[in-house]
Amino acid sequence: MAFQNLRPRAIIADKNRAFWLLQSIGWTGYFTLRSLAGISNAMGPLFILPTAIATATGYCLTLIMAVIFRQLITKSPRVTWGGTIVVVLVASACFSAIEVWAHAAFYRGGEMPTGLQFFGAILLDFTLLVAWSGLYYGINFYLLVEEQGDQLLRLETQSSNAQLAMLRYQLNPHFLFNTLNSISTLVLLKQTERANAMLSRLSSFLRYTLANEPTARVPLSQEVETLKLYLEIERMRFEERLQSSFDIDPAVARVRLPSLLLQPLVENAIKYAVTPQEEGAEIRISAQQVGNRVQIAVSDTGPGLHNAQPQRQASTGVGLANIQDRLAQAFPDDHRFEIKTNKDGGFCVEIEIPLEFEEAKEAA
Repeated sequence: MAFQNLRPRAIIADKNRAFWLLQSIGWTGYFTLRSLAGISNAMGPLFILPTAIATATGYCLTLIMAVIFRQLITKSPRVTWGGTIVVVLVASACFSAIEVWAHAAFYRGGEMPTGLQFFGAILLDFTLLVAWSGLYYGINFYLLVEEQGDQLLRLETQSSNAQLAMLRYQLNPHFLFNTLNSISTLVLLKQTERANAMLSRLSSFLRYTLANEPTARVPLSQEVETLKLYLEIERMRFEERLQSSFDIDPAVARVRLPSLLLQPLVENAIKYAVTPQEEGAEIRISAQQVGNRVQIAVSDTGPGLHNAQPQRQASTGVGLANIQDRLAQAFPDDHRFEIKTNKDGGFCVEIEIPLEFEEAKEAA
């Protein structure tokens, strides 16, 4: 009957209104049933008066009990249940005394009930208040558990978003440092056109990284355009040593994935395939639909795993670990991340995620 001081579920928008509503309905039902029972047992209409007094007494007593229970519910179990028992016993004694007096004064002509009649009145009132107390605690404990569950869910969501943001902000430190170094070199060599072009591309790339929320998902087509911009910047450093190709199935162009998910793969390929080889390497990005999933692969024509440098054999690098963590956050237990060597040599990373398309924007 009580919802005070606890946040109710969505079906109960106003907890105070719900309390008064249920309290009134409950005691109205009690009055109606007691009155009908008395009339059906030939006690006459006069029986309604002491019943009304008893109902008003129970209504007021339970309001006082609600105030006390509201304090007890947050205490330790021993204090809560011990205090509740005392409150119910005292309230039952008051309730029974007033009810017995009302029946004696208004219905029985002043004759007080004795024996089983008196004990029955006490037992009925005690049982009624125990039931009310049980309902009070049952509802409020349920709402308390639901509230704690919601708080835990919010905390988990906030923690997940914070972790995703942290992982996103780990991206590009080496890329940014190298690019600024290259721009500085071009300025010193007075190659202003190339320096301006690199600055323009860097500005566009950083604008994209800052414009998107760290936890946002973007269509694959947008991610590919960002990769092309990134490769254009790097190509100004490596020139002909860096080649790239894209094979994107149009059917998966609108598939949603975490923003900048693929950039560390390309950065890793440049670091371990293009940089150490005099002839450079080619980086290939492909995306194909496989059933109700999309398979994305980023591969290179570098030395691969077997002939790789010792540091690449020992570790997949911060970038790849970053991607695995982001996939685990975005698609828990519903993704695949595999590292392997191509048949013709070279390093390859395959990612498989659910086929979730970008929601079409409604026309204005």
